[in-house]
Amino acid sequence: MPGPTAEFWNERFRTHTTGWDRGAVHPQLLHWIAEGTLKPCRILVPGCGAGHEVLHLAAAGFEVTALDYAEQAVALVTERLQKQGLRATVLQADVRQWDAPQPFDAIWEQTCLCALYPDDWMAYANRLHHWLAPHGRLFALFMQTAKTGAEEGWIQGPPYHCDILAMRAVFPSTRWQWPKPPYPRVPHPGGSAELALVLSPVVSDAQK
Repeated sequence: MPGPTAEFWNERFRTHTTGWDRGAVHPQLLHWIAEGTLKPCRILVPGCGAGHEVLHLAAAGFEVTALDYAEQAVALVTERLQKQGLRATVLQADVRQWDAPQPFDAIWEQTCLCALYPDDWMAYANRLHHWLAPHGRLFALFMQTAKTGAEEGWIQGPPYHCDILAMRAVFPSTRWQWPKPPYPRVPHPGGSAELALVLSPVVSDAQK
């Protein structure tokens, strides 16, 4: 089963059918910045949507690169940056194929993974690993939808339910360092929630 097309996402933005959008900066981003876990650096925001986090990061002194599959989203974020006098690189790109010109210190993964059809998750996780510098970090919010069982159609989406055991398979411990549970659960106004984790690539002896 193929995943949603670029036109699918463009139509969502044209018709303002963006139920995943909080309309504001994600509270977990504010928390990680406030406590110093995330500090100004080169950061990538794949699946940036309306760009709330892009604008906040740019204003906070980060060097931001943002990606989205939908041209409508790219145009919206570019316009918002210009109106606020902020700078960021915003690109229309397929995250399953895009090559970063150089590694990033951090990646903000909020609504990109859950927007991809699950068959694409492994390829996307490989891209994330490739995009990060050896000592970089992935700031991830794993979507927890209300659909929790196969009999309830949990595979339906987007957004797709990111079961934590599935995430352990997509981001295996052979390649990623996982923090110890429990993981903070961030509620969403739409009734779902996200699990907040910071993952790091496993560093080989040669990279240390």
